[in-house]
Amino acid sequence: MSNKHTASLFKVCGKQSQFPEESLPEIAIVGKSNVGKSTLINTLLGRSATGKNGLARTSQTPGKTRTINWYLIDEAFYLVDLPGYGYAKTSKAEQAAWAGTIEAYFRRSTALKRVLLLVDVRHEPGENDLVMLDYLNAYQIPVTIIATKADKVTRNRLPGHLRMLCEALEVSKEEIIPFSSLNKSGLKEVWEILNTEGSPDGPSNLGEQADSSLHDS
Repeated sequence: MSNKHTASLFKVCGKQSQFPEESLPEIAIVGKSNVGKSTLINTLLGRSATGKNGLARTSQTPGKTRTINWYLIDEAFYLVDLPGYGYAKTSKAEQAAWAGTIEAYFRRSTALKRVLLLVDVRHEPGENDLVMLDYLNAYQIPVTIIATKADKVTRNRLPGHLRMLCEALEVSKEEIIPFSSLNKSGLKEVWEILNTEGSPDGPSNLGEQADSSLHDS
């Protein structure tokens, strides 16, 4: 598969009033701080996962990214990188502010086609992961689970870790894509989702709004 995709950082927003006008399909990426969101984006675009040539900046300091970043891909759709959540050293006020920003995006976006929820394949999902998945399901937002850092688990143990995620998240194995920036496993499968959902004729996103909030936990 070719990695010759055009990509640029289109918009960086710290609050809802800065959100851009909706003009193209959007696929959002969300997950715990340090789960590998920037690494996923860079790998998808054939950029260095952690080096200077990366489009999305990676950080060794979890919880540092506090903005929503829109990346324009192939002049066709946006990858929307949402702030990482769940970093213990951030204050409750900061965590509430980030949750509010993320929730504002979900409530506002009529262009949203799907959310990629990233979880670390090595560990059981945390409470924040479960709350996020419940929220997305409540609003009938299509979601695919990306199990990152798959190369850090041996091939023999990987199926067991995926079963653990399936049980904890109450999803089928078809709803989880194991992903590795090192050996590029899962790259083709994620791009199949992007190509489908990033099409102007791709599936619409939201059902009826439900009585749910990311602040509920």
